[in-house]
Amino acid sequence: MTNKSQQLRSDYLYEQHLTYITLQGKRPATIDAYSRALRRITHQLDKSPDTLTTDDLKRYFTERIKRHSWKYREN
Repeated sequence: MTNKSQQLRSDYLYEQHLTYITLQGKRPATIDAYSRALRRITHQLDKSPDTLTTDDLKRYFTERIKRHSWKYREN
């Protein structure tokens, strides 16, 4: 995210996310894990959470699997 208004929008959506999952009654460890995942994804893709597409997420998780799976590691 390149400008201040985009960052503010992303921060606002992140806070909404925290509120929503807290009100769902998620445990603190779950809230932490979900929040870290959301921050990681939006940072990696350089997008606000509300602009992420299904294709963005597929691409992100495919890359994660390739980087962290023994199956895809070169010898």
